[in-house]
Amino acid sequence: MNRVAVTGTGIVSAIGADVAAFTAALRAGRTGIVATPDGLGAPVTDWSFPEAVAGASTPLRRRALRSAGRSPRPVRVAVAAAVQAWTAARLTDFPIPGDRVGVVVAGHNLTARYVHDLRPGWEENPAYLPARFALHALDTDHVGTLSEVFDATGEGCTVGGASASGNVGVVHATRLVASGTVDCCLLVGALCELTPLHRRAFAVLGALAEPTSDPGRACRPFDRDRSGFVPGEAAAALVLESTASATRRGVPPRAVVAGHALALDGDRSAAPNLDGEIRVIRAALAAAGLAPTDVDYVNAHATASRRGDEVEAAALVAALGPGVDRAFVNSTKALTGHCLGAAGVVEAVATVAQLGGGFVHPTPNLDDPVEPRLRFVGPVARPADLRYALSNGFGFGGINSAVVLARTPDEG
Repeated sequence: MNRVAVTGTGIVSAIGADVAAFTAALRAGRTGIVATPDGLGAPVTDWSFPEAVAGASTPLRRRALRSAGRSPRPVRVAVAAAVQAWTAARLTDFPIPGDRVGVVVAGHNLTARYVHDLRPGWEENPAYLPARFALHALDTDHVGTLSEVFDATGEGCTVGGASASGNVGVVHATRLVASGTVDCCLLVGALCELTPLHRRAFAVLGALAEPTSDPGRACRPFDRDRSGFVPGEAAAALVLESTASATRRGVPPRAVVAGHALALDGDRSAAPNLDGEIRVIRAALAAAGLAPTDVDYVNAHATASRRGDEVEAAALVAALGPGVDRAFVNSTKALTGHCLGAAGVVEAVATVAQLGGGFVHPTPNLDDPVEPRLRFVGPVARPADLRYALSNGFGFGGINSAVVLARTPDEG
């Protein structure tokens, strides 16, 4: 099996429309959560697709504009994040044959808002329906568009696992590369725009944060006063590549996927399962060949849900054992909101940035932690010499995931 490296990252989010801006926002602990017409959210605003791809090579920019310029907004944002990762991995300068490049898109129901917003016009005049609606309404439009923009003709698919979708994508893309099916895989966690119906459904479930006069204080992961998650918008991308391929191309890895695990609870509900979370964390560490005391940092799933954060804290205490007081723990969702299917990829980009940057970002609004034994990062960033990081993702329907990322040796 091939060793799998991260050679490129990209992101478009509420706190930064590229990796540099996103990393700066992480360091500063700057939240993107605001009041929106739909309620609380962390939306991507003041963003232009032509401007977002303007820095790409001329052929890549032209393909992006031609293929995605008139696509639904989630597809355009996905392509923009992917262009960043592709460029960072120097795949334009030192390309890989298209049949050795795969595409995986993490998430599902990716254009639900697009369909929702078209319905009133269609009901008034059925001829109003866009000619490509049958394609745009399918999640596979993301895969097809990305494959066209990047001339990728290897294996490709969408993968879904509710809020664990991003980590499911990391696992599937890593397996494609590790098995030798492709030399590199472009993984995109796709932006999800909630419809009013979906927002109401989450509210009925008791999952959404309660309204507040101070939106920046609404999301409180791991705090005893938490009330639920705040939806966030983002698309994030990773180029996952065999270390052999990266070496041939002369491109230094930014991190290595050291281990991963997926496991089900055998439960279709939204309830978190302590045993399932412990089991998947331990399995990911075992796959990486690590002891619990080797973990330097945990990017927690931590959505600020009443039950979920409490269970995850207990799972970390049990799974890390004697290492529980040495690993930094934070929640990127406190800054970006919960980016749903894209969350795991967003948090992988955040984790790679912290591994390489030697810091851990703050978790705002963490005034009264639910578990005193965990080493939570408080209101300011901390310098940190990180080697191994654990990133958790848990989804409705009993889907548990954990990914271990390692800083590469040449980064110190």
